[in-house]
Amino acid sequence: MPSSLAGKWVLITGASSGFGAAAARAFAAAGAKLLLGARRVDRLEQVAAECRKAGAPAAHAQALDVASTASVNDFVKWSRGFMDKLDVLINNAGGAKGLETVAEGKDEDWEFMMQTNVLGVLRVTRACLPLMTGNAGSAIINVGSIAGRVAYEGGSAYCAAKAGELQITKALRLELSGTGVRVCTVDPGMAETEFSVVRFKGDETKAKKVYEGVEPLTAGDIAETLVWVASRPPHVCIDELVIKCTDQAAIHKVHRRIAK
Repeated sequence: MPSSLAGKWVLITGASSGFGAAAARAFAAAGAKLLLGARRVDRLEQVAAECRKAGAPAAHAQALDVASTASVNDFVKWSRGFMDKLDVLINNAGGAKGLETVAEGKDEDWEFMMQTNVLGVLRVTRACLPLMTGNAGSAIINVGSIAGRVAYEGGSAYCAAKAGELQITKALRLELSGTGVRVCTVDPGMAETEFSVVRFKGDETKAKKVYEGVEPLTAGDIAETLVWVASRPPHVCIDELVIKCTDQAAIHKVHRRIAK
């Protein structure tokens, strides 16, 4: 049976790795046409090629920095060269940097988290809305985090940023009521991608310790969820979806197996 996403246009930010790259491949397998953006263009081109092999009728890649209004506007202008209406927007670009307390926090880390997770979502959504508001049944899906719902030590700026994403999602849903555009957030817990490597600024040893003794979520798990949310019938909106690995009962409650 053909997927309801076959032939639909899907725009994904942060598509060069992690959730974004996995989502691109999953939407490709469903027959969607893809517009992929990220800063690392070489990796992005590789993902686009994989998507075409996976079944995407079209997969186009272009540089995108969601921290820059000019870059976002240029990207969406480029996207208009392929389509005049957008069916699915995945606001995935974001990330965390550092685990310092507020007292020891660094401006550059705070600014990165606010620019990508908060202002980036606003910029990309604003630029894409003219392509969606006349397209009832289209969907905006923001990739959030359980950190936007529960704070933890060392996570002040990241938790604030993801809480901002959640409130943007809620406000946008109210603003778009009556247009037929669905506004959703998918909020993962512990997932093993490049997230912790970025947070620890390239320290892979520290990053691996985060998942020690745990079977975390994978990028594929989240990609599958994003496709499911996007493929619901037009009258169905998955407002908020929290997804955690079974080993993580809560941010502070994680079951870890001890190696024998």
